[in-house]
Amino acid sequence: MANGWTVVEANEEIDMAFAPLVQAAVVRRLAEGQRHFVLDLCGTRFLDSMGLGMIVAITKHIKTGHGSLRIACADKWLLRVFSLGGLRHVYSFHDSVEQAIAQSPGTSARPVRSATSCS
Repeated sequence: MANGWTVVEANEEIDMAFAPLVQAAVVRRLAEGQRHFVLDLCGTRFLDSMGLGMIVAITKHIKTGHGSLRIACADKWLLRVFSLGGLRHVYSFHDSVEQAIAQSPGTSARPVRSATSCS
């Protein structure tokens, strides 16, 4: 946990095989009392519809627990997937985990775009 945020790292691919593992990790941490999450997609190179569905599902779990979710992702292709799925405006995207956790939960986080990213 960093600055009140629980960081969940999703490496390589978020597809039908890996999406349930990420979801289970978030649900387990919610049961442990953690409420504010950063989904780290900096190492993610592939995201399919199953991955998007998983992100929507964990968002519902997090919101039910009065928590919040920020996404660390600077990859233009992945951001396009969110846009095509109609989800780009729903989440707070940040170029890195460091930027996502810079403000503690409960503060309005404005996404920061910089030349340095989590690539």
